[in-house]
Amino acid sequence: MKRTFTCIVCPNGCEIDAEYEGTNVLSVTGNLCPKGKAYVTQELIDPRRTIASSVRVLGGTMPLASVRLNRPVPKDRIFDVMAEIRRKTMKAPVRIGDVVIDNVLGLGSDVVITKNVEKERA
Repeated sequence: MKRTFTCIVCPNGCEIDAEYEGTNVLSVTGNLCPKGKAYVTQELIDPRRTIASSVRVLGGTMPLASVRLNRPVPKDRIFDVMAEIRRKTMKAPVRIGDVVIDNVLGLGSDVVITKNVEKERA
């Protein structure tokens, strides 16, 4: 089979053609750097994504704090991870880098806070 990808790893945005059979990558052409070949191979064999979302914060100056994964997870598990994130509520204050969920669903990625939310003053 043949498939064309637009690489998202660097600003070049290469149009990369890949020829493959199942998970066996036969050829990759069109990439201007080695990262493009690695990206396409990953996409064909084991596609992964990171997630950016938010969690509820109780008693904070804002009702939500932004979060993201510190490592990509398998693409087919994104909805499962989002369901876990939606279940989580934090108490203010929360700080950038705080771990909301350690090793979410055993996938080797942590959900971490990316925006400080201070405690609401009485």
